[in-house]
Amino acid sequence: MAPLSSFESRKGSLSGTPSEIFDFVTDIRNLRQFVPDNVVENLVIDADTCSFRVPAMGTVSISLTGKEPVNQVVYSGTALKSNDFSLVLDINGNSDGKAEVLVKLEANLNPVLRMMAAGPISDFLEKLVGEMERFKDWKQKQ
Repeated sequence: MAPLSSFESRKGSLSGTPSEIFDFVTDIRNLRQFVPDNVVENLVIDADTCSFRVPAMGTVSISLTGKEPVNQVVYSGTALKSNDFSLVLDINGNSDGKAEVLVKLEANLNPVLRMMAAGPISDFLEKLVGEMERFKDWKQKQ
């Protein structure tokens, strides 16, 4: 198995409370708010799982695999038919009662794939946190 590679976003400041963020992101259907329409194809999604096709990568499957109420949400998945990965959202409160989020992606990548994927993964994490910061309707439910 390839070594575990870790990538981390910057800390994002969100408009909702930690509880609102946690409740929102534990329903995978709500994550479509943060994925631009032109990025994925063949999106199939329900409350706990989703799959989609990324033109350069093939089919990606994700499921909700862990949650620590209001503090952490873990999604696990596969891409490129064999690479396992985890997407972890660490949620904390700030002094104003609003949430801050740090997004981590961990994947089993060989050194060459890690080198090739580092830029796109970092860009993805930055875009995800940026979209989460712009989003305002955390109380909305699917």
